[in-house]
Amino acid sequence: MSESNEAEASPYAEVETALRDEFAGVHSATTVTRCVEAAHYGALEVTGYAPPGLVERIARKHLHVLALVASERG
Repeated sequence: MSESNEAEASPYAEVETALRDEFAGVHSATTVTRCVEAAHYGALEVTGYAPPGLVERIARKHLHVLALVASERG
């Protein structure tokens, strides 16, 4: 399976698309993907499950914190 097919098959593809749109001009698509992946694994570790809504909320928090740090750096 190619990478594009895997991304489309991901239960978080819609989450990534929404967050990429929301944070366009602030974060790269790669950063959004990394935050979604980190949110997925974090949710699994803490709660034992990772539904898309939970992953989206966690990833959005990560992206807000990264934007705040970047703005403070100058």
